[in-house]
Amino acid sequence: MSRFVRWTALAVASALLAAGCSGGSSDDDKGGGLSWGRCKATADAPAPGSDWQCATLKVPLDWSKPDGETIGLALIRAKARGDDRVGSLLFNFGGPGASGLSMMPSYAPTVSRLRERYDLVSWDPRGVGASEGVRCRGDKEIQAAESVDVTPDTPAEEKVYFQDAADFGKGCRKDAGRLMAHVSTADSARDMDRLREVLGDDRMHYFGISYGTELGGTYAHLFPKNVGRMTLDAVVDPGADTVGHAQNQARGFQRALNGYLESTGQDPQEGTRKIANLLRRIDARPLSTATPGRKLTQTLAVTGLTLPLYNKESWPTLTSALDAAERGDGSELLTLADGYNDRAPSGHYGTTTHSPRVISCLDDRQRPTAARTKELLPEFEKISPVFGAFLGWDTAGWCHDWPVPGQHDTPEVSAPGAAPVLVVGNTGDPATPYEGARKMADELGKGVGVMLTWRGEGHGAYGSGSDCVDSTVNAYLLDGSVPKDGKVCS
Repeated sequence: MSRFVRWTALAVASALLAAGCSGGSSDDDKGGGLSWGRCKATADAPAPGSDWQCATLKVPLDWSKPDGETIGLALIRAKARGDDRVGSLLFNFGGPGASGLSMMPSYAPTVSRLRERYDLVSWDPRGVGASEGVRCRGDKEIQAAESVDVTPDTPAEEKVYFQDAADFGKGCRKDAGRLMAHVSTADSARDMDRLREVLGDDRMHYFGISYGTELGGTYAHLFPKNVGRMTLDAVVDPGADTVGHAQNQARGFQRALNGYLESTGQDPQEGTRKIANLLRRIDARPLSTATPGRKLTQTLAVTGLTLPLYNKESWPTLTSALDAAERGDGSELLTLADGYNDRAPSGHYGTTTHSPRVISCLDDRQRPTAARTKELLPEFEKISPVFGAFLGWDTAGWCHDWPVPGQHDTPEVSAPGAAPVLVVGNTGDPATPYEGARKMADELGKGVGVMLTWRGEGHGAYGSGSDCVDSTVNAYLLDGSVPKDGKVCS
């Protein structure tokens, strides 16, 4: 598990499309400094089809030196189908570190109504995927790290845990030294405004999901007058510090686990105790799997347990995986963990194994110590006997001995003078608990943050089965119809 649980986990069960950028283009696809052409296939996925075009946008590596070295951002778009076009609608799918080139084509059916009036546009943020994606260690090293105990019980295990964390940071520095100080959320927000300019839009129209909501809030703070129609779904709490984020997620995933257990007819307290005992047994003796040379460690088990809690429709998968683990077979939980960890069947790990840490450790300057973590562990474990210790230790290990300093304790999202921003919160969201949405709406400012609540389960509300949510968001983005602040969809 990681400090910022990735929204991309929602799509792991399906085949994600990936796209590269080609140089060819037609004359009518040139403009604003971009040359749009056919998206090429990659080694892992076919090209996304003729509807999609790709391009590369050059932006300054260091925004304080706008005439200095540049970096290329890989873009993807599908043109609006209707004649009454509003402009471009940018999507960020979370992470941090989710690839827009991979996610946009797979998410397009969910937002097909929006394509009536918008070009659907996304990109690989700096340091991600085709935009100079950072790789901090090789595939064999990543797999070897699966044996590291991320809830150390002895001084020896603790030493290995923190050494592995330090080695990860050193690997990032070796691979992407010049980039490491320039992949912050604020850097990406400035990239977005440059993209808005070259796309020819007076205002930024945007759909941000999970970490993408923090990026959207940061953009609104930096460029309030440029905000157009902006929707933030599955909202990160902008007021939570490192420990607060981890405790929020422990609380959110425990709530989701309780809901799952109740749906199977189990008492949540007893079911939680049973799963916690299973994890302790796996910690002592990792389970065999169908994959030669790989065991299901406690770390992989809790990661695999996390993934199905993103989506209520995946709960039967969790039942099957837990039943198999109780019988001593870790194969199903390992498959789920590999999906979460962006591991292909070939054994190759995508850049989302690396980039979330590089981005978040540049954003966040807090570095909780091992001693402080140990003090907080009882509180974490009280919040969640299953997830608490993992997320508690993660606060100390995630950015341990990081090569570059962080920038802030919490992001600044106040946006006085911005157009209304639609903030969508889901009461059953495990990864970004509902309370964070209300805080985001409040911190954006009076008259800016407009709250929409869905009483539902899963990570994210739009496209999750609520006609009320979908029609409200569609009316806002397509027609500019701002709902009443505080609207609730059941």
